[in-house]
Amino acid sequence: MKLDISTLTSAYADGGLTPEVVLDEVYARIAARGERPVWITLVPKEKAFAALARAPRGPLWGIPFAVKDNIDVAGLPTTAACPDFAHVPERSARVVELLEAAGAILVGKTNMDQFATGLVGTRTPYGICSSVFSDRHVSGGSSSGSAVAVAAGLVSFALGTDTAGSGRVPAAFNGIVGLKPTKGLVSTRGVLPACRTQDCVSVFAATTADALAVLEVAGVPDPQDPYSREARVVAEEWPDGFRFGVPAEGLEFFGDVEAEKLFHQAVARMESLGGIAVPIDFSPFRDAARLLYSGPWVAERLAAIKDFARARPEAMDDTVRGIITGAERLGAVAAFEGFYRLAELTRAAEAQWARMDVLLLPTTGTIYRIDEVLADPVRLNTNLGYYTNFVNLMDLSAIAVPAGLRPGGLPFGVTVLGRAFQDGRLAVLADRLHRALPGAVVPGPAAVPRPAADRVAVAVVGAHLAGQPLHWQLVERGARLLATTRTAPGYRLYALPGTIPPKPGLVFDGTGAGGIEVEVYEMDHAAFGGFVAQIPPPLGIGTLTLADGAEVKGFLCEGHAVAGAEDITHLRGWRAWIARRSS
Repeated sequence: MKLDISTLTSAYADGGLTPEVVLDEVYARIAARGERPVWITLVPKEKAFAALARAPRGPLWGIPFAVKDNIDVAGLPTTAACPDFAHVPERSARVVELLEAAGAILVGKTNMDQFATGLVGTRTPYGICSSVFSDRHVSGGSSSGSAVAVAAGLVSFALGTDTAGSGRVPAAFNGIVGLKPTKGLVSTRGVLPACRTQDCVSVFAATTADALAVLEVAGVPDPQDPYSREARVVAEEWPDGFRFGVPAEGLEFFGDVEAEKLFHQAVARMESLGGIAVPIDFSPFRDAARLLYSGPWVAERLAAIKDFARARPEAMDDTVRGIITGAERLGAVAAFEGFYRLAELTRAAEAQWARMDVLLLPTTGTIYRIDEVLADPVRLNTNLGYYTNFVNLMDLSAIAVPAGLRPGGLPFGVTVLGRAFQDGRLAVLADRLHRALPGAVVPGPAAVPRPAADRVAVAVVGAHLAGQPLHWQLVERGARLLATTRTAPGYRLYALPGTIPPKPGLVFDGTGAGGIEVEVYEMDHAAFGGFVAQIPPPLGIGTLTLADGAEVKGFLCEGHAVAGAEDITHLRGWRAWIARRSS
């Protein structure tokens, strides 16, 4: 049973699955695998079913998910992987409230590097997670359990946090997608801070479309979070000839020759998607990365738990304690010097951004065995942050996707990075890169681009499809194809009698199984007005919901016109009806 959001949503709609069956399977898988080391606290099965019984039928209805154990859930302990720190909050984090309001079902809270300090997943008393590809290699951290829960097929998606790469490194080591949104796009109210000014809630999922669907629910401004920021997530396509930066010097793979080969193959795939590789100076980004643990931001980790760290240092992991309590030596002068240096580096990076639209990097240069990390915990952890530590400091958005397997079977990943609030556009590009991976089987529909601000997206379902008699009306208006996809469940398709040329009628009544094939085009506002003026009754333009939850303008039919018309919903599209009639 596949647990990706699009597969489950379609299966629920057509009756092929129920959320009850899915939850039964999820708990059976967890029992077979064992709770440790993935889970710190598991929601009892009967409580998960009770939550399902009262869950709203929103866009994530019946979708099982997990959260990292530094994210509050009402009535469950928050430990941050430190048992003596545990406390039980009365209210869930804002992001959990939003997901549950959309119908998602929480399964449990996951293991992590203690106090979200680490990229390895080994700094925890609850057992060390390993990569799903190798029980000898690290899972990545600090969001270790969340990544493994998704990669092992235990939940559809999971929340992590990402300050230095914790939402991207575990994705790379487990062959899944890790979306690190722009700072402030998802509320961190109810999340135990690591570095409060830099923290993000991240999303692990099987596909970028799934991650984007979660972000569209969770990315709501929060007036009670002083770091919340308001922005619309726009999933636009990149035009051919987009420029992607690749370090001219400073690429570091720490002796991992196979990782280096896989990165250069990813560069070639990005070029095959219409991108132009641009060599850039990586030094401002690299130098900014060094500031996160050597500069004043480590003092934020102490500020988050100072009373506990001072009163109970013996309760902390040795490595974590050394990092956090070491901040006691930092003063205000050092803090301002760090801020000044970051401003200089960010200004220097602007010259590189002027030459590129996005930046393509390895998520990590290599992967380590668990025993190697335990023997050398600080240096190897630092190596893993080489391509990740600067991202939040420089207010960038990022999404990590799989980029192949080494000959021995260990995974490799790349990250596509952009400016703040480019999250949606990055997701579309990263999805294309993921699907272009040789041998990749990516479930569900692609992430559907959204139109530019000065253009309108319109979904066509019948005679305006490519190759059909009225397609010329789109061509003459300069319409550009954004995607071929399907509607959300709930739509029914009819063959309207007596129409010339033959036309279908699309009606939403909430009962249609699966989704109906559509093509989504974009055109400017003037062209859209002329296009709508040519549409004869009983057809018209309304708002359609697509399989990935996006809303676009599209053809709908007046309800009276389908009385007595042939219901062709089971064919899932107009082309299938044309083919059947022709045969």
